[in-house]
Amino acid sequence: MTVSVLDLGDDENRFSPDWLQRVHSFLDGVEGALVTTGGGKFYSNGLDLDWLTAHSDQAAEYVAEVQELFARVLTLPVPTIAAINGHAFGAGAMLAMAHDFRVMRADRGYFCFPEADINIPFTPGMAALIQGKLTPSAAIASMTTGRRFGGPEAVEAGLVDEVAAEGAVLKVAEERVRELAGKDRGTLGAIKATMFAPAVAALRAG
Repeated sequence: MTVSVLDLGDDENRFSPDWLQRVHSFLDGVEGALVTTGGGKFYSNGLDLDWLTAHSDQAAEYVAEVQELFARVLTLPVPTIAAINGHAFGAGAMLAMAHDFRVMRADRGYFCFPEADINIPFTPGMAALIQGKLTPSAAIASMTTGRRFGGPEAVEAGLVDEVAAEGAVLKVAEERVRELAGKDRGTLGAIKATMFAPAVAALRAG
């Protein structure tokens, strides 16, 4: 069964408009299963704050596009897994959270929602996405503290499902998702749309 691997890039992999368009184009062709990963120190550092600063008049449209990506990944009708090769911060961590499962590098990299420390509150959609995946205690521990979780701590908190050694993160992720591939797309898509209906509605509300 085909496993489509989306390389998010080898820099900070921030969500520029061009980056978002490339990711959507890739998702159009995904069939059996999806793995996303980065190629350097970062899985993704999230929102492109430099672009936002230069285009503040387009902020609402930009955030809507980011949230549409989250909603799409959340309900993609194939098994999905994030192979977190390095740092996943803010919206980058939210993108990972939108996947069905997450594998993180064991020895380096942080999983972090820094919003409480950078004075950027979560939108209702972003909060709903995270809370739809975490226990209440894990949501409080990660969303209100800005804490940086290493791999083992992220597993303990329920932010990720397992850790793997450097160089094995992608391999482990592909193995896990390949075992799940082959489900009927219509059925799986409907299950996810029902499971995450509140989060999807909040993400698409603006």
